[in-house]
Amino acid sequence: MKKHILFLFVSFLVGSLNAQITIDTIRYNDGDTKLVGILVKPKKVTSKTKTVIIVHEWWGLNAYPQTRAKQLAEEGYIAFCVDMYGEGKFVETPQDAQALAMPFYQDPQLLYGRFMAGYNALIADASVNKDKMVAIGYCFGGSIVLNAAKMGAPVDAVVSFHGGLKGVPVDASKLTASVLVCNGAADSFVPQEDIDALQKDMTANSEDYTFINYAESTHAFTNPQSTAVGKQFGMPIAYNEAADKKSYADFMKFVKKKVK
Repeated sequence: MKKHILFLFVSFLVGSLNAQITIDTIRYNDGDTKLVGILVKPKKVTSKTKTVIIVHEWWGLNAYPQTRAKQLAEEGYIAFCVDMYGEGKFVETPQDAQALAMPFYQDPQLLYGRFMAGYNALIADASVNKDKMVAIGYCFGGSIVLNAAKMGAPVDAVVSFHGGLKGVPVDASKLTASVLVCNGAADSFVPQEDIDALQKDMTANSEDYTFINYAESTHAFTNPQSTAVGKQFGMPIAYNEAADKKSYADFMKFVKKKVK
């Protein structure tokens, strides 16, 4: 597994050398849990540069979030892939992923503490302006950033891509982030009752909440590998190029409007 992680990271690094970005491995802790984040920066960083925290899918810190970090850095953002599981771990079966993800769904304090461990490691970097912070997440990661924001994570905006919508109720006294939820309209993992509950809670407790449904889009619609993975494991997930591009454009528009 460690060789696999190293191979992915080296491949990611080599593929990025010609782009004007830098990549660093950041080691940090959450209590006794050792964590490994990946920090990607554009060559030019100023006090106006915005930073995006990226929380991975339930598979763990595999190549996908790193690809998104590279994409953002090439567009002029600092991007940091946090590690929710420890030691940069990722797995390849739904059973293993479920085992790793479930404790975070069951324990909001674990979720918030692990997210904040990454946040605190990130802002220790002198080039990061903590007043220009965004957190995004995919699937499991979308649920993480949404719930962290509800609990008071000190970021300016959060964006959930095809994330789960259940979790803690909104604490209006703690929620400071603008919230964008990018949801697949055909996502069988997100029933209408979850959407309705979130809509009611956010509408009552937030002045800055946006929900967008993407037509004909299932769970994991932004990940180009999801169609093959869905077929392999019999999961109702698939890539949707149109929804991927539109949700990314909506995310960019949202960040430019909300984070000055």
